[in-house]
Amino acid sequence: MATKLSLTLTCGDYEITRPLAEGLVEPDGIALTVLTNTASRDRHWRLARNAECDLGEFNACAYFMARERGHPFIALPIYPHRRFRHGFVFVNTGKGIKQASDLRGRRIGCYGGFQPAACVWLRGLLEEFFGLPHRDAIWVIPRLDEIPFTPPPGLSIEFAPPGKTLDAMLAEGEIDAMLAPSFPAPFMKGDKRVARLFPDFKSLEIDYYRQTGIFPIMHTIIIRQSIVEQHPWVPANLAYAFNQSKQVAYERLRNPRVLPQAWSTSAAEEQAAILGPDPWAYGLGAGNRKNLETAMRYTHEQGLTSRLAPLDEVFVPIDDGIFSGVGGY
Repeated sequence: MATKLSLTLTCGDYEITRPLAEGLVEPDGIALTVLTNTASRDRHWRLARNAECDLGEFNACAYFMARERGHPFIALPIYPHRRFRHGFVFVNTGKGIKQASDLRGRRIGCYGGFQPAACVWLRGLLEEFFGLPHRDAIWVIPRLDEIPFTPPPGLSIEFAPPGKTLDAMLAEGEIDAMLAPSFPAPFMKGDKRVARLFPDFKSLEIDYYRQTGIFPIMHTIIIRQSIVEQHPWVPANLAYAFNQSKQVAYERLRNPRVLPQAWSTSAAEEQAAILGPDPWAYGLGAGNRKNLETAMRYTHEQGLTSRLAPLDEVFVPIDDGIFSGVGGY
């Protein structure tokens, strides 16, 4: 019997990757062990600092930093996590903040650190579209980031005091606002001291997509460079399997019995009308190139990288034909 190549993948428990994790889809020639029971921040830290798995889901912006610094991984054009971000800027309601430009000179928390893709994208969006240059604020982070870096002159970064969470600091007014990958605990509990900066975030996100064509890529899949060099067939086989997994997920989600949501089918129809049939498209086609080049530009403008690398230098080239034939749900 032929022996398959054993690889370990760490990623989130997403519907589009679950068929891989459950073994419903198997990459040809590869025995894939999938680890999903790890928090996103811990997964990124362990990949960045310890290179613990053969491949894994990783913050795209931190990846650009890591690649520049010689990290032994290279990216595959596979993006398990995307998210619009306008709805994830939160403010203390007692500070009189009505628009983004009101945050000039203010202290803004970055949940998870300065480097999470959510924070890089949001700082870029606030600067490019809402009049808040990233150097005009003081950024407060809870701990060290995955990729060591020295802030450039003019960039103000502070650490939260020991024992203090950014959630509590926002509610108590010790910081004026916060960029978050998810929802602050006070907001989830209905604390009136915390609110979104953009209450009409959905319409802003739709307008942003219609203006730019960008559904922001948060994470990509990275793999050990040595595996690609030793087994050059592996990237394409993994890409095909990830694409198959996504198709299986789409087909499952077309069933209105699956999601415990009363209007799941109409939400899917609305999404398809705005974002097209496959919003989670893989590959390096024109739309994804613009998406990734924007993320790379924001990463560079915020002092995290020294240059803008060509995408073909930081991603394994994979024929986009492998990613064809996927229809949305």
